[in-house]
Amino acid sequence: MSETTTLTILSTSDTHGFVLPTNYVQRDGTQPFGLTRAATVIDTVRQQDPAHTLVVENGDFLQGSPLAYYAVKGTAQSQPSLLTQAYNAVGYDVGTLGNHEFNYGADYLRQALATLNYPLAQANILDEAGQPAFGPAYQLIKKGGVTVAILGLTTSYIPHWESPDHIQGLQFADVVSTAEEWVPRLQKLADVVVIAYHGGFERDLTDGAPTETLTGENKGYALAQIPGVDALITGHQHRQLAGHVHGVPTTQPGYRGEMVGRIDLTLTRENDRWTVTDSDAQLLPTGTAVPQPAITQLMAPVQQTVEDWLDQPLGRVQGDMTIPDPDAARITESPYIEFIQTVQMAATGTDISGTALFNNEGAGFGATVSLRDVMTNYIYPNTLAVLRITGATLRAALEKSARYFQPAPNGAIGVNPRFLHPKPQRYNYDMYHGIDYTIDVAQPMGQRITALTYHGQPVQADQLLDVTVNQYRAVGGGNYTMFGPQQIVRENQKDMTELIADYLQAHPVIIATADDNFRVINSSK
Repeated sequence: MSETTTLTILSTSDTHGFVLPTNYVQRDGTQPFGLTRAATVIDTVRQQDPAHTLVVENGDFLQGSPLAYYAVKGTAQSQPSLLTQAYNAVGYDVGTLGNHEFNYGADYLRQALATLNYPLAQANILDEAGQPAFGPAYQLIKKGGVTVAILGLTTSYIPHWESPDHIQGLQFADVVSTAEEWVPRLQKLADVVVIAYHGGFERDLTDGAPTETLTGENKGYALAQIPGVDALITGHQHRQLAGHVHGVPTTQPGYRGEMVGRIDLTLTRENDRWTVTDSDAQLLPTGTAVPQPAITQLMAPVQQTVEDWLDQPLGRVQGDMTIPDPDAARITESPYIEFIQTVQMAATGTDISGTALFNNEGAGFGATVSLRDVMTNYIYPNTLAVLRITGATLRAALEKSARYFQPAPNGAIGVNPRFLHPKPQRYNYDMYHGIDYTIDVAQPMGQRITALTYHGQPVQADQLLDVTVNQYRAVGGGNYTMFGPQQIVRENQKDMTELIADYLQAHPVIIATADDNFRVINSSK
């Protein structure tokens, strides 16, 4: 006689510390996302059959929001529990790590993990002895008589972005080979094998065609091909995905808690063994859900403190440093971007700098600059590195950035869809200061830098130049393969939020200027 039941797997991923429904651009703002909204959706589903509902936190929870930053830097000593108390209140059964968990160093990560009330599964980040460094590799959890194995995996590409001192002594094993090692073992221990993977998909989910350079950053498509995987939870790319890949139900629930992933597995038991006989995958929107009252109340005191902290005035602006049109600001230099370049050069003693306008939410600076303005415009905890590179390398980097654009009808300038889909990558278009250059989008890729001078003279291929960029870019992040750690000659270990605040303290009045040192044109018009 067979028996049938349903196991429901709910997941969040890439919430980035956005607990309450705000992006902090305005005080007490309300947005259609946030962990409190996701918690309400989770509670609604879980209460229907709590014994058969598994809830997974899939990484990138420790960094991203001003609240998350405040927990690290806002008080005399780091207090990760100011943030993690919210995650503890959701009622997760298990979690894994994201790449951004390392942004503040392994010591802070371990301090934060010690405050969590749910167990971790992480198999491919290893210590010097080759053992899981934040283990165990998997968790076995009973749900209504069904034994579920959750194998935790994290993109192994972290060393290509992260500051070396943040990951010292750690090894990042390939996720596919790690899963191939563990899944057969877990099949013997559990009825259901779930992979919680903080990584995304490297190929089109329908035809398998590569959707990005196959660097190993994302390997979800390959993971779904491993025999014995019953469900695959993904993240990292901030995409909204739900469906089947090679017959395996999979989800990826976007960014900042805007979705909850849901996988339903129909299980049939025969001879005392449960097997998956059917499955479904979907995303549950959170935008209209009422923020979970208990977590909202729990976080109210720290939220008020953070809002007050963000409203601290740091300086004043003479002129206009706002960004009314972020797309236009990438074509014609914005005074805000020139200011960031100025801070970077002052902090490192160079006269060439590169930076990006990371997303389209930042509005630049108004007449008064607050910490809120700094943190909602410069959203990453980047430190700075100085690269000593040749003119040829600089030109290669500019050509890489120039791929952001494409010619549009009637001589207009458009955005290359590869920088928008499947994941927005506006942060991978860099603008430079201290050199003069022209990007002509009408030219073939790789030949778009039609003018490049330094101090009025053409840049020579073998000319050595010191250039300031953020640490992510300096080690080759964003597939800037012309850069690497071997070119770093010095660093500034303060993150950019602090450097900007320090600069404003020393220069309480900043003047909005832009010298238009770069041009983006379409010569076909």
